[in-house]
Amino acid sequence: MKIGLALSGGGARGIAHIGVLKALEEMGVSISVISGTSAGSIVASLYAYGLKPDQILEQVTRLSLRKSVKPAWSMAGLLNLDGLRELILKNIPENNFDALKIALTVVATDIRQGEATYFSSGDLASAVVSSCSIPVVFNPVQYNGSVYVDGGLLDNLPVRCIKDKCDFLIGSHCNEISKEFDPKNFKNIIERSLLIAIYANTQQSQALCHVSIAPPNMDRFAVFDIGKAKEIFEVGYQFTRSNFNSKNFPLSV
Repeated sequence: MKIGLALSGGGARGIAHIGVLKALEEMGVSISVISGTSAGSIVASLYAYGLKPDQILEQVTRLSLRKSVKPAWSMAGLLNLDGLRELILKNIPENNFDALKIALTVVATDIRQGEATYFSSGDLASAVVSSCSIPVVFNPVQYNGSVYVDGGLLDNLPVRCIKDKCDFLIGSHCNEISKEFDPKNFKNIIERSLLIAIYANTQQSQALCHVSIAPPNMDRFAVFDIGKAKEIFEVGYQFTRSNFNSKNFPLSV
C-alpha cells in the first residue's frame, strides 16, 4: 500500500506540516510519495531527503526572515529568497530530485503561460524557491527558460499530481480560514483576500483526499510569523494526534 502526502502552501503556517509529519510517524504511517506547494515544498523536500520532523523544525527555526530574504532591487519583486536556496543546498548538497529517498513533486506557477508546472527532476533548489516566490513580495525565478512564482496561485494543495502514484492519499492543509476577522490594516486585508482566493482551489483538492488534515484558525498566524515556529509546529502536531489515530490510515507496504 503506497501512501501519498500533499502539503499545502501557507508561509510560516506551513511549519504546521512538520507537526503533522511527526504525528503521522508516531502512528506508524510511512510515506511513499510526497508533494508540496510553497512552504509545503520546503518541508516536503527536506523530509523526502531523509530529515526527521524534529530536524526539519530545527532548520526552520534557525531560518530567520532577515537571513532568508534579501533585497532584490527589481521591479518584479521587493525581495529574493537566497537564504532559502542556501537552506536547501546546505541540507541537500546534491541539489537534485534523484538524491531524494521519497518521490517528490514541487509545484510552481509559470507566470508567462498562466499554468501550474510540476517539477519532479533536476535542480531541486530552483524548484522550491520558484514554488515559494509570492508575487510582488519576492522576485520571480527565471529557470529553464520560464518565469515562476508561487505555486499556490493555481494548486495550493497538490494532490492531482500524485493521485495516480499512490493507493491512499493524505492532504495536509494549513490555511483553514476562520470566520472571525478583524480588518486591522491594508496588509491584513490583502493577506486575507489572497487566502480566500487560494482556498477555492484547495477545497477541490481536499475532496480527492482519503484523509484531510486541516488545523482550524490557522489564519491567526501571519504569513511571515517564522518567530512562532514552535507554536505553529505544536498546533499541527496536537491537532493530528487529537483527531486521528492509526485506524484512520492503512498499513504501509
